[in-house]
Amino acid sequence: MDIRQFDMKRIAIIFTGLLGVMCITAQAQETLSLERCREMALENNAKIQNARLSVEAAEQTGKETFTKYFPSVAATGAGFLANKPMMSMEMDMSAMMTPMMQAFTPTMTWLAEQGALDPAVIQGLSQPSEPTKIEALKNGLIGGLMITQPLFAGGQIVNGNRLAKAGIEASKLQQQMTADEIALETERYFWQLVAMKEKMKTIAEADTMLKRIRSDVGVAVEAGLVTRNDLLRVELEQNRLAANRLKLENGLRVLKMAFAQHIGLASDGFDIAPPVLDDLAAPVVETPHFESALRQRPEYLLLDKSVDVAALQVKMDAGKNLPTVAVGAGYNYFNFGGATAMKRDFGMAFATVSIPLSDWWGGSHAVKRRKLELRAAENTRHENADLLLLQMRRAADELNEAYQQTLLAQKSIAVAKENVRMSEDHYKAGVSILSDLLDAQNLLQQSRDQYAETVAIYCVKKAEYKRAMGE
Repeated sequence: MDIRQFDMKRIAIIFTGLLGVMCITAQAQETLSLERCREMALENNAKIQNARLSVEAAEQTGKETFTKYFPSVAATGAGFLANKPMMSMEMDMSAMMTPMMQAFTPTMTWLAEQGALDPAVIQGLSQPSEPTKIEALKNGLIGGLMITQPLFAGGQIVNGNRLAKAGIEASKLQQQMTADEIALETERYFWQLVAMKEKMKTIAEADTMLKRIRSDVGVAVEAGLVTRNDLLRVELEQNRLAANRLKLENGLRVLKMAFAQHIGLASDGFDIAPPVLDDLAAPVVETPHFESALRQRPEYLLLDKSVDVAALQVKMDAGKNLPTVAVGAGYNYFNFGGATAMKRDFGMAFATVSIPLSDWWGGSHAVKRRKLELRAAENTRHENADLLLLQMRRAADELNEAYQQTLLAQKSIAVAKENVRMSEDHYKAGVSILSDLLDAQNLLQQSRDQYAETVAIYCVKKAEYKRAMGE
């Protein structure tokens, strides 16, 4: 086989392999839309995951508080084993029987003579005996089962469950606020990426224009129409553009890494699908609906919930000063071993009434303190409601302003394009210098960059306005 044919086959194989690797890499790079980025952020972001955990924790607290409605059951048990009895005593039975024997001896003697009683019994009773030793509580077992049902606790159980329910609702509102903030942050990241990618396109278009200008200037230099200084100026402009591209590529890479962490991707090997930026609809701002939209804001609902919680705290502290009533039943068993074992089991029913007499004085001050906190919560709700309305109005004004900025940026691009066309024609006709053409090209690049930035700002302001309106 010819060596050249072998080399050509080997090159073809290597080229085919590289082409396959490039295709696989291109397929592996996922292209994400704004909606998909939002979904991934709401699913994977650590903040929203912690918010979900907070909701679950609040729900568990609610379930725990609900168990206070049911009877409480307590079982107790104890056992002991001592090295010696805790109770020990001796009793002389013969000394106790002596007075009785003196009284009954004549009768018992007559019965013995008649044959009705054995004389040995009289003799045994009259003889002295050893003292009897009694020991107890050397070992034992104690056990009991108690069931208590509260009947009235000053409303603390009912209000405690209401507080737990308010805590669940507040945690859900916090979760919604976190989700809204994450969605808004996703929009900021996305539109920053869109603006930077548009700037990369602008640099590419400027680079193409500079290459064309350099070609024209090179021809003019060879023809002796212009000096080589013009060619050097074009090359300097190309170097400046290359430096800007490098800076923009580094910024784009860092931004993609931050965005990947935000939406829960392991790497920045993804791309975004930017929408068309030419057709932007005018924003629709409904100022009369600010008041009704305010009632739908999770921030305002959370303020309402804080007032409800403060009111329940007043009732909770007031309930601590009221009597508590409970009924119950129990079963107990004990077994005290020793020389004379004692075993007993018994059941009982009971009712308790507890009146906090000494706590009334301090409790009254606690209730007053809670009422002051309730007034403070109401004042905070009123003040923050005004601030939320101000935020909504400011968001509407900023949205309108951002839209007007995009219109101005569009006009600037049209003017800059015409300026470049005229400058290029004048330069070719020899009625203007190269610096005028390069300045016109720079203005066009700046106008396009400005338009990309204003569109990104407008889209972010639109998202902020929707969030401010509770949408």
